[in-house]
Amino acid sequence: MTSAEESSLTPPPKKVGDHDSPRGFAFALTAYLLWGFLPFYMKAVAHIPAAEVVAHRIVWSVPIAGMVLIWLGRTADIKVALRTPRTLAMGLLTASIVSVNWGIYVWAIGAGRAVEAALGYYINPLLSVLLGALLLGEKLDGLQKLAIGIAFVAVCVLGFEAGGLPWVSICLALSWGFYAYFRKTLPVGPNQGFFLEVLVLTIPALGYLGWLALTGQSHFGSTGMTDVLLLLGCGLVTAVPLMVYANGAKLLRLSTIGIMQYIAPTMIFLIAVFIFKEPFGLEKLVAFLLIWTALAIYTLSLFRQHRAWRRG
Repeated sequence: MTSAEESSLTPPPKKVGDHDSPRGFAFALTAYLLWGFLPFYMKAVAHIPAAEVVAHRIVWSVPIAGMVLIWLGRTADIKVALRTPRTLAMGLLTASIVSVNWGIYVWAIGAGRAVEAALGYYINPLLSVLLGALLLGEKLDGLQKLAIGIAFVAVCVLGFEAGGLPWVSICLALSWGFYAYFRKTLPVGPNQGFFLEVLVLTIPALGYLGWLALTGQSHFGSTGMTDVLLLLGCGLVTAVPLMVYANGAKLLRLSTIGIMQYIAPTMIFLIAVFIFKEPFGLEKLVAFLLIWTALAIYTLSLFRQHRAWRRG
């Protein structure tokens, strides 16, 4: 996440519907705030091609994620995963999808389209519900159908304003939605899964970075120490929020997570409009009002489902 790199990475809380742990809330809030401030970092590397930034996010995440697994004593899970062809294949698939998501996000911030990125992560939970209905046969209640319909109208409004589909928003939502869908089939925990994903992408990422260095196009070491430090830091801004979130989400109710996931796109939106000064005309205002209405309806649906679960 950006957000938006989120709830699909963790299993449901161990005691769904029981209570929220203050420690879990602190972890999750920290992660969402870090994702919310991420546009500032991505703006700082906007002069570097998005593909190069993503490659460095992959490479420098490996040692951080690896040290966390060693600290947790979960390296045996990775050894098993590396010996299981199906797990490796699924890890490669989810890693490829999330790297596309990262690339679009990095490019969008640098290109002055952070508002569209925020919209994409607002749409994401609604799209995930729709994918669950289409691909997993999950039933939608009336409120969820209404929320999805309103979100569709919002996308149409933006398309009319832009003279075409808001592809940044749609691609971010789709890539994260499908990542969440396929990530559920990866039979490892959240920290192990993240390490496996960046690990399987390390060889192509190193190959690409090596090619950039040989052709004189690399920004690592050839354009000053500032770029070196920024690219090294890509591992921290990628791995730390994900792992902090993973340790917080399991201590929170699903309804709490459902509300908190709007923190990051709201921060991205505010930063884009009031700090980056991106254009925000009447059509965008109407579209965002529709999206916020849809999310309010969706949130109401979450609370209703939670109450029904507790009564059951």
